[in-house]
Amino acid sequence: MKLKVCGMRDPKNVEALKSIQPDYMGFIFWSQSARYVNQETPILSESIKKTGVFVDASLDYIETTIENHHLQTIQLHGNENPAYCKIIRSMNKEVIKAFSIKEKFDFEILEPYLPHCDYFLFDTKGELPGGNGYTFDWTLLKNYPYSTPFFLSGGIGLEHLSELQTFIKNNLPIHALDVNSKFELKPGLKNIEKIKQFKEKLYEL
Repeated sequence: MKLKVCGMRDPKNVEALKSIQPDYMGFIFWSQSARYVNQETPILSESIKKTGVFVDASLDYIETTIENHHLQTIQLHGNENPAYCKIIRSMNKEVIKAFSIKEKFDFEILEPYLPHCDYFLFDTKGELPGGNGYTFDWTLLKNYPYSTPFFLSGGIGLEHLSELQTFIKNNLPIHALDVNSKFELKPGLKNIEKIKQFKEKLYEL
């Protein structure tokens, strides 16, 4: 089980998080987010995949941001269609396509995306595309019919470890857990000690 920490922004906070070695570190390039990045971002080691999060961005903007920030992975959190994902993947970058879930979800809508996405990400449907701070009903994912691995996201915190232990036993292709708001001191600033605790407990699951 891998760990992605999203919504990073403060350079010193990023440096502190690097010592914990999450598998993915996410930077949000959507101007309406409270965690929007409009400055330079630190260089990461090759073992941490630098992930850019975009919401219905132009291809030019994504290309420029990839170059300026040396992104390895692109997370698409808007209404991007399969053709759009195909273009991003042709840039030789990993593609994560996010989908929001509330009370139900039709997995058939994922089918056209299968050839063009490395991973899916399932998040809680809320007012914003992400970072809403609460979970959805994970049991809905028991019906996930595909082999494409996915990230589990949406309000995950230390208090969910026992639920995660139970959920993981369903033998679904969960690639990583994506954490953000539950570990924040304020938007864009993470409590590094809490993330360290979570990572240690995660590897015990």
